[in-house]
Parts: sequence; C-alpha cells; structure tokens
Amino acid sequence: MRTLIVGATLTALAGTALTCAATAASAGQVVAQPDQGRIGVSLSHEETAALAEGPIPALIGKVVPLNHMGAGLHPGSRIYRDPRGGIHASPRELLLESAAHPDGNVIIYLDAPGTHGSRVLDIYEHWS
Repeated sequence: MRTLIVGATLTALAGTALTCAATAASAGQVVAQPDQGRIGVSLSHEETAALAEGPIPALIGKVVPLNHMGAGLHPGSRIYRDPRGGIHASPRELLLESAAHPDGNVIIYLDAPGTHGSRVLDIYEHWS
C-alpha cells in the first residue's frame, strides 16, 4: 500500500511539473505514446533554453528523485554515464546541454507507474 501511495504521489507531482513545463513552453507539442504508457511534450530550441533558465528544473528535482528519472542522451553528449548505464545529471544539466546546441531540444515524458521500471520522468536530448 505504501508503494502505491508513494508511486501515485510521485506521478501526480511529476504530472504537475510536466504541466508547468508545458505551460511555460506554450507552443510545446504534445507527444502521446499510449503503447509505452507515457505522454510528453516536445519543446523547440527556444522553449528548451527558456525552460533551462527558469525555476522548473529545480522544482522537478525537488519533487522527483534522480533515481526516478531517466535520460536519453544524444550520442555526442558530454554527460557522464556510469558502467551500469546510470546517468547522474539534473534536469537542468540535460536541458542546458541541449540548449547549448543551435538546434538542440528535448522531449520530456511522464511515465505511468511501473511502465518504465521505477522511472516516472524521462528527458530525451536531440540535436544535429
């Protein structure tokens, strides 16, 4: 029961953070992947940069522990990946790395509980 309550709370808080991110990035494109049990928002370069500079990444980090977040790193990423594949970076670090590239952007997904292990939030980097 405790796991269910914690999972529901994390999901609700991550959903709130994702909603805030979508609100801050008013033109963000919604990306639904019901077959993978998640929904997200694709941000443009400008939206990614604006989000990286604002308070939302810190709020997400306070609400969702790093061990409940995942990251899809670009092959050219300079963010460290440990031998087990773990990524130890804050949401702000991921956003800033993508924003540092002229065409860099991110897709932020909210995962349904249990669909992606313990992860409830995924951030994927994209640039050319």
